[in-house]
Formats: sequence, structure tokens, C-alpha cells
Amino acid sequence: MDTHDLRADGPMVGHRPTTASPAPDLAAPPPPPRRPGKPPRTPRRRGWFFGTMGMLAKALIIIGVAGGLTGAAAAYALYRSAAAELPDYRWLADYQAPQMSRIYAGDSRLMAELAQERRVFVPIEAIPRMVQQAFVSAEDQRFWSHHGVDPIGIARTVLTNLEQLGSGRRMAGASTITQQVAKNMLVGNDRTVMRKVREAILALRIEQAMPKARILEIYLNEIFLGQQAYGVAAAAQNYFNKSLDELTIAEAAFLAALPKAPNNYNPQRYPEAARARRDWVIERMAEDGAMPAADAARARAEPLIPRPTRRPDVVAVGQYFTEEVRRELVARFGADQTTMGGLVVRTSLDPRLQAEAEQALRNGLLAYDRRRGGWRGPVTRISANATEWLPALQALSRPPGAPPEWRLAVALEVRDREARLAWLERPDARTAAQPRTGTLSLADVAGWARPVRDGRIGGTPRRMQEVLAPGDVVLVETLPGTPAQGRTPARPERLALRQMPEAEGAVVALDPNTGRVLAMVGGWSFERSWFNRASQAQRQPGSSFKPYVYLAALEQGVPPNQLLLDAPVELATPQGVWRPGNYGGGAPQGWVTMRSALERSLNLVTVRLAQQVGMPAVAEVAARFGVIPNMPPVLAMSLGAGETTVLRQAAGYASFVNGGRQVAPTLIDSVQDRQGRLVWRTDARECQGCDSGPAGPPPALTENRRQVTDPVSAFQMTSMLQGVVQRGTGARAGAGLNRPVAGKTGTTDDYKDNWFVGFTPDLVVAVWVGFDEPRSLGNNETGGSNAAPIFRDVVAAALGDSPALPFRAPPGVALVRTQLPNGQTIFEAFKPGTENSARPPSDPLAEDAPATAAAGLDSSLGGLY
Repeated sequence: MDTHDLRADGPMVGHRPTTASPAPDLAAPPPPPRRPGKPPRTPRRRGWFFGTMGMLAKALIIIGVAGGLTGAAAAYALYRSAAAELPDYRWLADYQAPQMSRIYAGDSRLMAELAQERRVFVPIEAIPRMVQQAFVSAEDQRFWSHHGVDPIGIARTVLTNLEQLGSGRRMAGASTITQQVAKNMLVGNDRTVMRKVREAILALRIEQAMPKARILEIYLNEIFLGQQAYGVAAAAQNYFNKSLDELTIAEAAFLAALPKAPNNYNPQRYPEAARARRDWVIERMAEDGAMPAADAARARAEPLIPRPTRRPDVVAVGQYFTEEVRRELVARFGADQTTMGGLVVRTSLDPRLQAEAEQALRNGLLAYDRRRGGWRGPVTRISANATEWLPALQALSRPPGAPPEWRLAVALEVRDREARLAWLERPDARTAAQPRTGTLSLADVAGWARPVRDGRIGGTPRRMQEVLAPGDVVLVETLPGTPAQGRTPARPERLALRQMPEAEGAVVALDPNTGRVLAMVGGWSFERSWFNRASQAQRQPGSSFKPYVYLAALEQGVPPNQLLLDAPVELATPQGVWRPGNYGGGAPQGWVTMRSALERSLNLVTVRLAQQVGMPAVAEVAARFGVIPNMPPVLAMSLGAGETTVLRQAAGYASFVNGGRQVAPTLIDSVQDRQGRLVWRTDARECQGCDSGPAGPPPALTENRRQVTDPVSAFQMTSMLQGVVQRGTGARAGAGLNRPVAGKTGTTDDYKDNWFVGFTPDLVVAVWVGFDEPRSLGNNETGGSNAAPIFRDVVAAALGDSPALPFRAPPGVALVRTQLPNGQTIFEAFKPGTENSARPPSDPLAEDAPATAAAGLDSSLGGLY
């Protein structure tokens, strides 16, 4: 049988046709075998809904990613913007909190505290752990664990604010202690988003730059806690009069309750709110494990009793001195360091002598006012009606400058011989003022209360109605003799009428050997006027300048017994003919010794002597002594026509008594910084052997002050000025002192300025009396009558019962027994070899004086004495 070709047309016998079936791909893997009994899978078709949601999800993802990227970019931009303006925070590592500076007197008593903020800095090691924990629990519970910003605290605050939304309450913050430090110290207190961002960034950086303890130390010493207290130490004193280690748990918790709102939790004004906030802090402390529950219960049961601190006792005198010290500190250290640097300033003030000097000046000014001032009328007037005077008197304020022992009183009834007055008296600060009554006698006021009308002083009052009228409010003082307790209506208190003087004055007392100012009084009252007439007022010294003229002659070898002519002087000047005269227009005395001329303060002799030695020499002496640094060399200046201060005069005269050495008056002995390191000391003398110890030689101070005149000339001048007090115009200055005293009076033209500048071997006192706006004190009102008694009172108080010491004569001086024209014998001081050197009498003005000698002279300055 023939074999058939498989490719032939037509089907093969015995096979089914396979048309439309492609040939199988022999390379493809065979399909997986079917599982028995399971039908084949058919593809499921997705609906419209599911397709739309998928597209929406994809869109949301894209939008979310895009938004996140945009937000991240915006946040980064905000960060860059905030970070670009951040202040430098690294200085906080060495930050020193502002501290008040304290000024102490020479006896270590506190005089004043200088501060913009009352703060006592305490290092973290000295702050009790309980106090630290109280503030951490109240302000930042996770302080010790977070890194500057507390996310948990922020989330909790956000939820709290959402719950209180619409309640009207202020939105709470979530600042950590570190953020509060950044806010208080660096970024300020603006309530803006940018400030919060900057605050957070700085907090993170501060946490990296310094330890937690340092951050907490800054916070606890800087935080404001009310009542002018900055820092926990000042607050503990202000509220409880305790130091930090004396606080109870409840008291520490109360302090920690204050940062949120110190005024709202003032325990004296809002005791319930203060206690509730304190108890909340105690609960937080208990939650944090700072104390057992039993201690917390006892702390909550403790009553909240504030015990405000009593300011430390300060010296009640010396306000002018203190203000002068403050100005010097500002000039040397700057205002910020003075008030915030924690300086400890020790001064030379002697509080006892200062009090005596202030009292002596007040007594002197009152004595002058009673003699020359007259009665200038009441302080004010109110109704004397029985129902109206009390509230009206209560509403009046005490006049500035009135001494504390004076009272404002109203005249209720005025009769011919006496008046009945009423005033308010407060026995102590806790007692309300009570009305008192007393009588004012005509006999007590007739001697001085002459009414002043139209600037003229009237005659002696004959009836009380010429002095007072019902409703007049005047100053009175209770006279001794009527005890404050046990008064009876039959024995009313006796009163004295008082008024503050219009004239002013100044006193300076200093140690001539060191220049330390022991007392300084710049006027009647610092409360009435801050202007310091001792250091700031430029006044003509009058005849108190003459010792510098005579010293110029002594330096040129003129002996004290040299005869000089007291005769009329006429000098032609561009302003006219100048004719100076002696005090009171007294007749010229002819030939007198130089000593006698100074003792009697003869102007004509002084002018001739200045012409003889030359005004350039006199001006050079004045500059050397620091009295008038750039004095014009004209003859009128020899009579004190220049200007100087009381302080300069005291320092100048000190060089006479200390052997001719320059004296720079000083008020500050030393200044220490807050760490106790010495930053400035006035005494610049070198101490040889001060560090040698007990076994070494005794220490010795090296004198380095400049010699402004030779010791013998200085002693000669001291001897001549001693004669001024013993026999001359300054007799009142030494009355009753029974010790060597030297000095010189000074009275300027038309009695406008009164001076006395004098000294003992260990004390110099300068006194000035006059009006702020120069005008005459009155005819015959001289330095000897007004200033010298004040000098005497100050010296008497300073020396007391101390032994009388003589003036120390320097080596080489020749003391020669000499008889004065009045027959008295003294020991005159000569330079060696000049005992018989007095030249024959001569008159330097007998010939024509050089025109330049009086050039620039103002004739109105003539006639000083």
C-alpha cells in the first residue's frame, strides 16, 4: 500500500478536522494542571466606583506630599528668618545678674543702696533643693528631661486652650523654664508668633550651650516676683523676712506660685487667691515626688502669713555726701555698673560728726534768720471751723525740708497774748494720727517774728494778731517741759513758732593728713534742694583767700614781722579808678606787721603785698593748692574776687597744717566688686612691709603726695592764722574750745558771702553762709558773726574731750620770742637766718604801678574784706 503524504489535501481517515486552530508554540511551557473539581478562573471586571476612589486617593497623596513639602519649605523659611535675627546667647554662660550696690560709712553702717532692681544674687549651689523643685513643679515639670522645648507640655496646653475657647480666659502658654530665660534675657515679651519661634530656637541652643543647673540659676535670680523683688532671695526677704534656707515648704511653694501673676497673688491684697495658687503648687510638688503626701498635707494646712521685711537700718544723715559719692561712682564706673554691678563702696563719712555738722549749720541758719529774716507768714490757710479744720489739716503735706520734729499746726484761736493751735500727732506707724492742742505765747515770738511786708521787715509785734490769724497753718515745735504723756487740759503743751530760713550754707570737715572727707553738708536740707553747695557752688571766698597771698610772700623770704603800709590805694583801671578800703571804712593804721595785717584782715595792706610779690606768684600759689586753678593775675583777686568751692577751700587749708603737702579731698576709701575683689582704692601710698607677717619689721607707708609749699612756710602760715583766732577777726571760732585753733574769716563785697575756714592739728572745717542767688546778708553780717560760730560747734563736737594737741613745728624752723604791739609775747616762726631780715618799710604802690597790674579789674569787685 502506498504511503500517503500528510500534506495532501483533505482529511485523514479517522481524524477530526482542526481548521482555525493555530499551530502550538513548542517553546512555551505547558499550562499548569487543573485542580480536579474546580472550574477555571475568569477575570473580574472593576466597577466605576472603585476606579474613582483610587484616582481620588492618588490625588490626595500627591496633594499631601506637595503640601508637606510646601509646609516644610515654609517652616524652613520661617526658621531661617527667625534664626537670622537671633541675638547672641553664648554670653549667658558668663552672665552676672544685676545686683544692687551698697554704700557704707566709715564705721561700716549702711548709708544707701543703689539699684534699678532690688535683687540679691544667689548661686545655684546655695539655693535649697526644695526651692528649686517648687519652681520646676510649678513652671516646667519636665525641665530636667526635655531639650529646651516640651512637646508634651505644648500638646496639653493646646487641648486646654481648645476646651476654654470662647470662655474669655487668657490663652495659656507652654513655655519651659529655658524658654522663659530666652524670653526674659534675649527676645523680649512681645505676644507674636515670630517671638515664640525665636524663643523656641534659642531655648534649644541654650540647652546645648550650658548645663541645666546654670539655666535654672539664671531663671531663679532673674524672675520678677512682685514687690520690687527680682529673684528668689529678694522675694524671700520681701515676703517673709527670711533667707532661702529658712523657708518652709509652704513658703517656697508660694514663691513658686508668683511668676504667673505676682500682683494677682499678693497675699496682703488677695489672700484667698494666693493660698489657692500655693496649694496647687504643693500638689504638683507631691505629684513629682518632691515630698511625701503627709508633708504636702501639712504644707497645705500651714497658714499663709506674709511678714514683710524691714529695710536694713541706714544712716539717717549725710544725703549730700551720699549723692556726691553716687556721682563719683557714675563718673568712674558708669551708671549701669553703679546701680547693677553689686559694688561694695566704703566711704570716709563719720556719721556722728555728720549729724553734728548738719545740726550746727541748721542752728546757724536759724539764728541768722531770726536776726534778719523776719516772719514771712504762714505756710497756707485753711478753715478754723471746728468741723472743717481736721480733714483739711490731714490733707496737707509737710513742706519739703522741714525737720521731722516740726509739725504743721493750725491756729484755732488767737488772743492778744497767746494763740491756741492744733496739730496731728502719730505715736507710731501703726496708729492713726490724733489731734493735739497747745499754746503759743507772744513772749516766745516777739523777739524775732517781725512781720515782713513788701520786702521790708516791720517792728516788734505787740499783739499775737500781728503774727497769726485763725486758720493760719504754721510750723511749730513742742518745747521741753510738758511731757508727752499725762497731759491735762489745765496744762497744755507749749509751742515754739518755726520757719525754714531762706539763707543757705555749707560745711566740709576733713582729715588734713589724708584728705578723707569726714562730713559734708550741702545746704539746709537735701529734701528741699539736691544742689550741693559744698562741692558745686562757685562763690567768692573774700578774705578767706588772703592766706595764699601772704604765703606767696613767705615763700619769697618775707618774714612775718615785716612792716607793711596800711594807707589808701588808688589804681587806674579800664573800668575807672579802683579805691579798695578796709572793712567798715576804718581809718588806715599806718605801718603794721604782716602778721597783724592778716589777723585784722586789712585790705589795703593785702593789696600792697600782692603788688610787691606779684600777682602771677599769687595765682601760681592758688593753682598749686587747688583753690582757683586758672586765676587771672589781677589785684582784685588778692581780696578774694575769684570763685571757688567750700570743698576746695578745706583742701587748700589742709596743706597749711600737714606740712605743705597737697591734699586731694576724697569721699570713697575703697570699692569692691560683687566677688569681693578690690577694684579701686583712694589711698595710693605704698606700704613697705605690710605683707611681711608678724615676724617681719613694722610696716611703713611711703609718702607720695606732692609738696605744694615748703614745711616751714606752711608752719609760718599756720602760726599767723592761729593769731587770727586768738586776737583777730576769728575770735568766735575758738571761743570755749581751749585748744590750738587756726583759721581765717571771709566776707565779700556787700556782705554777700560769709566764710570761715579753719583747722586744728587733726581736723579742717570750712563753712560758708549766703543766698543761692547772691544778695546781701545785711550790714555787718560777716564771716566772724555767722560762719565762725558754726565752725566752733562742729569742731567742739568732733574733738569732744580729746586731749589738746599743739601744731607740730617742722625741723629747721626758728621759734623766736617776740613782743607784739599790744605787749603780748609770742613765739614767732622764722626760716633759719631770717630772724633779722625784715627790710626797712617801703611802699610798692608809692611809685606808679604798672598798668598791667590792674588790667581787666572790675571796679565792682572792690571793697572785699
